[in-house]
Amino acid sequence: MRDPDGEDDGVLVGGDAYGGVKVAPVRARRPRRSARARRRNILAAGFLSAAILVATGVVWATPRQIGTVDAGVTAVSRGAENILLVGVDKRDDLTREQQNRLKLGRESGQRTDTMMVIHLSEDHKKVTVVSLPRDTWTTIPGKGEHKINSAYQFGGPRLAKEAVEAATGLEINRYIEVNILGFIDVVDSLGGVTVCTPVPINDTKIALNLAAGTHQLDGVQALYYARTRATARSDLDRIDRQQQVISALLNRALSADTLANPAKLASFVNSTLGTVKVDPDDGLIGLATQLRDVSLDDVTFADVPLADVDFRTPTGESAVLWDKQAARDMFAKIDADQDPARPTPTTVASPSASAKPSPPAPGEISLKVKNGTLITGLAARAKTALVAYGFKVPGQPGNTNRKDYLKTVIRYGAGLEQSAKVVAEAIPGAELREVDIEGIELILGSDQLKVRQQKANSPPTAKPSVTPTTKTAMQNICKK
Repeated sequence: MRDPDGEDDGVLVGGDAYGGVKVAPVRARRPRRSARARRRNILAAGFLSAAILVATGVVWATPRQIGTVDAGVTAVSRGAENILLVGVDKRDDLTREQQNRLKLGRESGQRTDTMMVIHLSEDHKKVTVVSLPRDTWTTIPGKGEHKINSAYQFGGPRLAKEAVEAATGLEINRYIEVNILGFIDVVDSLGGVTVCTPVPINDTKIALNLAAGTHQLDGVQALYYARTRATARSDLDRIDRQQQVISALLNRALSADTLANPAKLASFVNSTLGTVKVDPDDGLIGLATQLRDVSLDDVTFADVPLADVDFRTPTGESAVLWDKQAARDMFAKIDADQDPARPTPTTVASPSASAKPSPPAPGEISLKVKNGTLITGLAARAKTALVAYGFKVPGQPGNTNRKDYLKTVIRYGAGLEQSAKVVAEAIPGAELREVDIEGIELILGSDQLKVRQQKANSPPTAKPSVTPTTKTAMQNICKK
């Protein structure tokens, strides 16, 4: 996002996109296409792996070099398309040394760690991505009620596809399965990934200790970062990182540094090819063609509306429940190529239309902090207090061009008044001001207002989100 003062901000964090240890290299041929054609195909590649979704290989490889699987999909030859991307955690072929190094444990078998629905619009110009919480409590066809990620264990790709169709109401036209451990090679082939975590992470199980801020990670470190649940919202935070890491790797794959470096480009392509199985068996050529005009601004990520983030199942497991009607409405909009965050007209006519909607919880609000004074460290202290309160404050605090702000101001874009008011409640005395920007920013003045503390017996908790929230891939990228 660029504010009126010309300052950029954004978030790029790791994600739940995984893939395979080492893959045998595929002999690359020097592409004979224009730079625009290569850029189009690299964009497709950025979408088909659990982190970058892999269609670029069609330029260098034949369809036989991409694995196949029978998921029983109903393919389409043109037009809109719904894709199910499944990241499979398969450890059977790892050595004991690799398992120990990656801190994955020694369980055998396969399980789905990532499930995403990707919708390509009718005009081939928009992509919408929805991550499905792995702990979603739902009905698995023929198996009763279970977490949605158990469908693959019960019946493989076919049942996973059927379970997602039943939950979303969408017809799946393409199935893509990725060995999530290959994520290591994909990240390393692009020279690592930059992550910006808004909160510190200390996961002793996998020896991951990151302070809040920006970090450069290699493939193994990124895998640790992607797998951790050691943040307040557990799997929901992992989904957030999952969506953002896709944006990051997509941006890295499309960068001039990658496109102008044949060796790096070939390494990236080869590292993705060995991780993927698809249905239908078309080598992803059709998909790459449909994605030819898509840019980062055209890729939108949406969250499933939730009714209960701490549901206790009959078997005593912790799970999440969707708001079924809101989720169905969202997926219907996506299938109709509409904005999933657009309010549903029928809700306005309900008897309770006069009731005010519940304000969002601090954990649902992201803002950036800028120092509008010459007081050193003011923004850093404010960020620490805001994070402790429960807000998301991605990236490092910045400075305004002006240094003479007397009053602390909360600036917010259109449609964010309720969220801005929640921020104002945490900073008594701050002035609210709607301006032509995206998101919310706090400009600190010389009045040095304090962020009030939450009561010890009522820590901020994440409330279910009924209204879908969206971000584009460009908004997700960590800006310098």
